[in-house]
Amino acid sequence: MITFHLARAANGVIGRDGALPWRLPADLKRFKAQTMGKPMIMGRKTFESLPVPLPGRRHIVLTRDRGWQAEGAEVAHTPQEALALAGEGEVAVIGGAEIFAIFLPQADAIELTEVHGDIEGDATVPPFGLEWRETAREDFPSEAGRPAYSFVRLERVR
Repeated sequence: MITFHLARAANGVIGRDGALPWRLPADLKRFKAQTMGKPMIMGRKTFESLPVPLPGRRHIVLTRDRGWQAEGAEVAHTPQEALALAGEGEVAVIGGAEIFAIFLPQADAIELTEVHGDIEGDATVPPFGLEWRETAREDFPSEAGRPAYSFVRLERVR
């Protein structure tokens, strides 16, 4: 099972200058809980944006750069290699935008944090299409200068 994990603003923005353009502690806590113990597939830039490899999770990095390596990263050069490294069970795909586009046809579920508002950024993911059905939603108000947001689960209609 392939599950996407991402936060996206109303205008599709998921990142700015290699980082999240907002600070939502509840989103980070949810991400940790949902990905703990799972193999995570990500692009090189996403891996390099992490301060350190995240404890309790495998970091499978999909990159075209044949010479790239980093401590804590398992390197794959094709989506098939990345999935083979991940093995059986749930795989968390965590970005960035190119990686989401590559794995979208195979994704089964999306754990989405909808950040309410248009946010400036340079990495975007388009809205998910009609083949996705919302199965859960929790809404949270704006507070302490942070935007309002919703935790949403989408599942592919088969």
